[in-house]
Amino acid sequence: MGQKKPHPTMPSEVAGTPTMFDRFATAVEDFVSRAWFFAGCALLIVIWAPSIVLFGSIDTWQLVINTATTIVTFLLVALLQNTQSRANNAVQHKLNAIADGLADLMTHIAGDDDDSALHQDVQELRNAVGLEQRESA
Repeated sequence: MGQKKPHPTMPSEVAGTPTMFDRFATAVEDFVSRAWFFAGCALLIVIWAPSIVLFGSIDTWQLVINTATTIVTFLLVALLQNTQSRANNAVQHKLNAIADGLADLMTHIAGDDDDSALHQDVQELRNAVGLEQRESA
Protein backbone atom coordinates (compact mmCIF):
# COMPACT_ATOMS: atom_id res chain seq x y z
CA MET A 1 0.00 0.00 0.00
CA GLY A 2 2.99 2.31 -0.26
CA GLN A 3 2.02 3.59 -3.69
CA LYS A 4 -0.66 6.30 -3.71
CA LYS A 5 -3.31 5.60 -6.29
CA PRO A 6 -4.89 8.35 -8.39
CA HIS A 7 -8.36 9.39 -7.29
CA PRO A 8 -11.19 8.36 -9.58
CA THR A 9 -13.11 11.05 -11.36
CA MET A 10 -15.34 12.87 -8.94
CA PRO A 11 -19.10 12.92 -9.69
CA SER A 12 -19.05 16.65 -10.37
CA GLU A 13 -16.37 16.11 -13.02
CA VAL A 14 -18.12 13.24 -14.80
CA ALA A 15 -21.06 14.96 -16.45
CA GLY A 16 -19.17 17.47 -18.53
CA THR A 17 -21.26 19.41 -21.01
CA PRO A 18 -24.38 17.54 -22.09
CA THR A 19 -24.74 17.01 -25.80
CA MET A 20 -27.62 18.48 -27.79
CA PHE A 21 -29.25 15.04 -27.84
CA ASP A 22 -28.89 14.73 -24.05
CA ARG A 23 -30.53 18.12 -23.55
CA PHE A 24 -33.32 17.15 -25.97
CA ALA A 25 -33.87 13.81 -24.23
CA THR A 26 -34.03 15.54 -20.85
CA ALA A 27 -36.56 18.07 -22.16
CA VAL A 28 -38.72 15.27 -23.59
CA GLU A 29 -38.50 13.37 -20.31
CA ASP A 30 -39.62 16.46 -18.40
CA PHE A 31 -42.50 16.93 -20.83
CA VAL A 32 -43.80 13.34 -20.89
CA SER A 33 -43.36 12.65 -17.18
CA ARG A 34 -46.03 15.13 -16.13
CA ALA A 35 -49.51 14.06 -15.03
CA TRP A 36 -51.26 16.20 -17.64
CA PHE A 37 -49.38 14.42 -20.44
CA PHE A 38 -50.61 11.06 -19.16
CA ALA A 39 -54.13 12.45 -18.83
CA GLY A 40 -53.94 13.72 -22.41
CA CYS A 41 -52.84 10.30 -23.65
CA ALA A 42 -55.68 8.61 -21.73
CA LEU A 43 -58.14 11.13 -23.18
CA LEU A 44 -56.86 10.44 -26.68
CA ILE A 45 -57.51 6.72 -26.18
CA VAL A 46 -61.00 7.40 -24.81
CA ILE A 47 -61.76 9.49 -27.92
CA TRP A 48 -60.16 7.00 -30.30
CA ALA A 49 -61.75 3.79 -28.94
CA PRO A 50 -65.36 4.63 -29.91
CA SER A 51 -64.22 5.61 -33.41
CA ILE A 52 -63.86 1.89 -34.17
CA VAL A 53 -67.57 1.41 -33.54
CA LEU A 54 -68.63 4.64 -35.24
CA PHE A 55 -66.62 4.18 -38.41
CA GLY A 56 -66.86 0.42 -38.55
CA SER A 57 -63.98 -1.44 -40.11
CA ILE A 58 -61.89 1.31 -41.64
CA ASP A 59 -58.57 -0.39 -42.14
CA THR A 60 -56.70 2.75 -43.18
CA TRP A 61 -57.79 4.61 -40.03
CA GLN A 62 -56.65 1.75 -37.81
CA LEU A 63 -53.36 1.43 -39.69
CA VAL A 64 -52.62 5.14 -39.26
CA ILE A 65 -53.39 5.06 -35.53
CA ASN A 66 -51.38 1.89 -34.93
CA THR A 67 -48.41 3.15 -36.93
CA ALA A 68 -48.40 6.53 -35.21
CA THR A 69 -48.58 5.04 -31.72
CA THR A 70 -45.84 2.53 -32.53
CA ILE A 71 -43.51 5.24 -33.82
CA VAL A 72 -44.16 7.53 -30.84
CA THR A 73 -43.65 4.65 -28.41
CA PHE A 74 -40.40 3.60 -30.07
CA LEU A 75 -38.98 7.13 -30.01
CA LEU A 76 -40.04 7.77 -26.41
CA VAL A 77 -38.46 4.54 -25.24
CA ALA A 78 -35.17 5.50 -26.90
CA LEU A 79 -35.21 9.00 -25.38
CA LEU A 80 -36.20 7.83 -21.93
CA GLN A 81 -33.54 5.12 -22.02
CA ASN A 82 -30.95 7.84 -22.67
CA THR A 83 -31.97 9.81 -19.60
CA GLN A 84 -32.18 6.66 -17.47
CA SER A 85 -28.70 5.55 -18.52
CA ARG A 86 -27.23 8.97 -17.69
CA ALA A 87 -28.95 8.94 -14.29
CA ASN A 88 -27.62 5.43 -13.57
CA ASN A 89 -24.10 6.47 -14.58
CA ALA A 90 -24.26 9.52 -12.30
CA VAL A 91 -25.36 7.39 -9.35
CA GLN A 92 -22.61 4.86 -10.04
CA HIS A 93 -19.96 7.59 -10.12
CA LYS A 94 -21.25 8.96 -6.82
CA LEU A 95 -21.14 5.51 -5.25
CA ASN A 96 -17.60 5.01 -6.53
CA ALA A 97 -16.52 8.34 -5.03
CA ILE A 98 -18.09 7.42 -1.67
CA ALA A 99 -16.47 3.98 -1.68
CA ASP A 100 -13.11 5.47 -2.65
CA GLY A 101 -13.37 8.04 0.14
CA LEU A 102 -14.27 5.31 2.61
CA ALA A 103 -11.33 3.19 1.44
CA ASP A 104 -8.99 6.18 1.85
CA LEU A 105 -10.36 6.81 5.34
CA MET A 106 -9.88 3.16 6.29
CA THR A 107 -6.31 3.29 4.95
CA HIS A 108 -5.64 6.50 6.90
CA ILE A 109 -7.00 4.96 10.11
CA ALA A 110 -4.79 1.92 9.61
CA GLY A 111 -1.79 4.24 9.22
CA ASP A 112 1.56 2.54 9.23
CA ASP A 113 0.27 -0.29 11.42
CA ASP A 114 0.50 -3.69 9.88
CA ASP A 115 -3.21 -4.27 10.32
CA SER A 116 -3.66 -6.76 7.54
CA ALA A 117 -7.32 -7.26 8.42
CA LEU A 118 -8.07 -3.58 7.77
CA HIS A 119 -6.01 -3.58 4.56
CA GLN A 120 -7.91 -6.69 3.51
CA ASP A 121 -11.20 -4.88 4.22
CA VAL A 122 -10.05 -1.96 2.07
CA GLN A 123 -9.18 -4.32 -0.75
CA GLU A 124 -12.56 -6.07 -0.43
CA LEU A 125 -14.32 -2.69 -0.59
CA ARG A 126 -12.41 -1.74 -3.71
CA ASN A 127 -13.11 -5.11 -5.31
CA ALA A 128 -16.81 -4.90 -4.42
CA VAL A 129 -17.33 -1.72 -6.39
CA GLY A 130 -14.71 -2.42 -9.02
CA LEU A 131 -12.72 0.74 -8.38
CA GLU A 132 -9.40 -0.72 -9.47
CA GLN A 133 -10.75 -1.84 -12.84
CA ARG A 134 -12.50 1.48 -13.50
CA GLU A 135 -9.41 3.50 -12.63
CA SER A 136 -7.25 1.58 -15.07
CA ALA A 137 -9.84 1.72 -17.84
